Amino acid sequence: MGKREELIVGLDLGTTKVCAVVGEVTGEGINIVGVGTYPSAGLRGGVVVNIDQTVNSIKKAVEEAELMAGCEISSVFAGVAGTHVQSLNSHGVIAIKNREVTSSDVLRVLDAAKTIALPFDRQILHVLPQQYIVDDQDGIHHPIGMAGVRLEAKVHIITAMTSAVQNIVKCCERARLQVQDVVLESLASSGAVLDPDEKQLGVALIDIGGGTSEIAVFQNNGIRHSTVVGLGGNHITSDISVGLRCAMDEAEKIKKKYGSALIETVNQQEVIEVGSVGGQKPRQLAQSILTQIIEARVKEILDIIEWELVRSGLIESLHAGVVLTGGVSLLPGIRDLAEQVFDMPVRIGVPSNFGGLGDVVKNPIYSTATGLLLYGKEHGGGMPMRDSRSKMGPVWETIKRWWKEFW
Repeated sequence: MGKREELIVGLDLGTTKVCAVVGEVTGEGINIVGVGTYPSAGLRGGVVVNIDQTVNSIKKAVEEAELMAGCEISSVFAGVAGTHVQSLNSHGVIAIKNREVTSSDVLRVLDAAKTIALPFDRQILHVLPQQYIVDDQDGIHHPIGMAGVRLEAKVHIITAMTSAVQNIVKCCERARLQVQDVVLESLASSGAVLDPDEKQLGVALIDIGGGTSEIAVFQNNGIRHSTVVGLGGNHITSDISVGLRCAMDEAEKIKKKYGSALIETVNQQEVIEVGSVGGQKPRQLAQSILTQIIEARVKEILDIIEWELVRSGLIESLHAGVVLTGGVSLLPGIRDLAEQVFDMPVRIGVPSNFGGLGDVVKNPIYSTATGLLLYGKEHGGGMPMRDSRSKMGPVWETIKRWWKEFW
């Protein structure tokens, strides 16, 4: 295998799966060269609840990605989610020193905008510029070089619980991975599935995963609102488990095989087989019963998301509609149900414009991991990475040291 100059790794730490995607930076963009997934056992609602199980899941996913990519992974961009993530809009003002905006002026005004009172147990994840204002001239996205005496910045600040972020970093470090940056998962997903035109017109990205549903609203190429709802695909599975009186694993299989989010799409005469608990015989049930359970929970999740959009005051500005992504967006009928709830156009967002193994990741479940690659490229996070054969180096050194100690 030829030498690769620069690779980026996105690590999506989800409630149901840990996913690692390796991307090679090229002149045309990013080529996908490796993908690894493993069931997640140590996270709940996007938050680490068991260090050892999370570390094991990370190791397994990374090993699979290493095997496919033929390289050794040493650092990652990690995604963070959970209801502990909060956001607010802020505003900063400075005087321009030399009557021409420089990069240092931009840094100063962003520092001024993020000077907010934070509880001791929270930290700032991102300071995202919405627009700059030079001498009352607003709507500016690139102010460097402009003449003026006063520079203002309107920004969107995303904060997270410090302990939750530290636990993610700790798990990665125990898996022998350096964390280059911790990124809000909905922000990462938006880079992979949203078009620039949608961000300009006004669009809501809704990433419905296993434990949480993340919302990010964009307008005029800037993020205006973001929040996390503590409901996701696992709650649908739990409802199926209770409603059909079966184990959670069985409920998950039934959801993936027969699940639909809209009763109108299901044949009322169709029958499915449901495994019972306690060693009892499997039962025959109408598929419409399963669909009623799923539709009720999905509608509840979408209703709560709509309420969040109304509360943000931005629902009327979503001229490009809504983009659904994440694992739950694979449910048949969910797009039609979402259009009924939101009363606006809805599409399913999948990662696109990736080369190499791009077809492998053309699935909503990879939106966050591939978005982390784009974030890494934008923020200069690529790094040289060794061929997988170089793993023998440290092993050989250890063997030689043992030989010297015993002989």
